[in-house]
Amino acid sequence: MRQVRGRIRGLEIKEQQEHRARERAYAALRWKIQPQRSSSAALVHRGDCALYPVEGGFLTREEAMIALAEPDIEPCQICKPETGLVDG
Repeated sequence: MRQVRGRIRGLEIKEQQEHRARERAYAALRWKIQPQRSSSAALVHRGDCALYPVEGGFLTREEAMIALAEPDIEPCQICKPETGLVDG
């Protein structure tokens, strides 16, 4: 019985790890907007950029391209979201 419980726990851990990996892969293919602050422009980030770690609310490729065309929205200088847009 102990072996069965250990095996179940191992499979649950593996499933959690795979789920997190799928979420990271999904985020890497999306974009997000960091709202404008008083002293700086709003920023577009890649979905997996650690400088703006929010979950959900991702933009599609088209929405990110539209956002970057706006004069008061800039790309993040660290994750460089425009690279993914040009390559996509």
